[in-house]
Amino acid sequence: MLFEKIKSDILAHNSYIIGAGGEAAVIDPRRDCQVYTNIAEAWNMKITGIFETHKNEDYVSGSRELARPTGAEILHGRREEFGFGTGVGEGEMFGLGSIELEVLETPGHTQESISLLLRDRSVSDDPLMVFTGDALFAGEVGRTDLAGEDQRREMSEMLYASLHEKILTLDDGVIVCPAHGAGSVCGGNIGDREYTTIGFEAATNRLLSLEKEEFVEYKVNERLYEPPYFAKMRELNKSGPPLIYNLPHLRAVSARDIRSLVDQGAQIVDIRSPTSFAGGHIPGSINIWRTGLPLFMGYFLNYEDPIVLVDDFNLDLDHVVRHFVRLGYDNITGYLAGGFPAWFKQGERSERTGVWSPGDLAENLDDPSVYILDVRNINHRDEKGYIRGSHHIYVGHLEEHLDEIPRDKQIVVHCDAGFKGSLAASILQKHGFRHVTNLLGGTLGWEAANYPLIRERATLAAVPGGAT
Repeated sequence: MLFEKIKSDILAHNSYIIGAGGEAAVIDPRRDCQVYTNIAEAWNMKITGIFETHKNEDYVSGSRELARPTGAEILHGRREEFGFGTGVGEGEMFGLGSIELEVLETPGHTQESISLLLRDRSVSDDPLMVFTGDALFAGEVGRTDLAGEDQRREMSEMLYASLHEKILTLDDGVIVCPAHGAGSVCGGNIGDREYTTIGFEAATNRLLSLEKEEFVEYKVNERLYEPPYFAKMRELNKSGPPLIYNLPHLRAVSARDIRSLVDQGAQIVDIRSPTSFAGGHIPGSINIWRTGLPLFMGYFLNYEDPIVLVDDFNLDLDHVVRHFVRLGYDNITGYLAGGFPAWFKQGERSERTGVWSPGDLAENLDDPSVYILDVRNINHRDEKGYIRGSHHIYVGHLEEHLDEIPRDKQIVVHCDAGFKGSLAASILQKHGFRHVTNLLGGTLGWEAANYPLIRERATLAAVPGGAT
């Protein structure tokens, strides 16, 4: 029996390929899908089925992309119409040699969510594993807010029923295979465990021990951020994303060409470290470090204007391109030839942001001309504490709240370590804030330098949200 989990880094997306008897199926494939055909070929198997556990919100589905070279049938929950594939419902069975997959309708995260119960008939008639999509994770359960606030209670009630009437009725030893791991935005606090079981979740997952009324109230009041690109993902994954065939080829763009591209509305994304960005960068560029791209590009980039990358040495850009492709940014077009050194060697104008150490901020903590802006998610602020006198706006919502930030003061931005702080500083500078400083080390450095964080619940105004 073939079973392999394919993890997409940063997004914490899990997809799976299973097979037996020369046939294989892929569950929740990503858009750059050659990995599945490579595995199938290595096992001398043909991919005949592709299952979507639900209409994903945080990445572009790879079902159509994978069906093109394989001819495999795409199957998804029947409770919502898709622009592609075939709807399936409760109790339907699908065979792959000795493997049997049974469809369980498990709505709640989305209306059409399904789980897939796997049996290996060559060994036993008992269920071996269940692919739960976004219904059940390690230590967490799925979001119920994405259908809209007006449906949140109904979706929470449906998820409770799906969990307790379908998934948790399985034997304790059944292996749980969710669509996401720790760090995903599709759950509030997903555990950092590669594998889990029904019995372990029933015993340790705090949400599964709640009575229905408690569970529903918790989910109705749960605070979770929804990146704006989720709406685009739902649109693409319902209608069917465009085929890309291969990863986009990025063209090398000269420093002089960058200027004209900016004049035409190009989006310049600087993927260097906060310290490199602070030392000098192209005016109007935004700083999203490499591993932050999947988490934050969807907040600040549009799907129309060309995207150009800026790095120091342009290493492994194919891996960077995958982050954009998985989120549907087919408008990524180029990179600065020669890296940022080519910019200043050409004598082009550069901008800088300030940097402070924790000691610098401590010395200026009571200065009325200093405005301290905390851009962490609100749960981190509430749970881990905050710097005295700081104000809170989550970095993803910063552009919506620019009028709340004084332009006549020194803005000192901080996050946990300095990376989101640099992103926020670049956004502020792009919008005309001239005196912006990033606190290197963030709250981690602040505490390491023996400065205190206030650990009572924050009462300052905060953007609604949760873990991202």
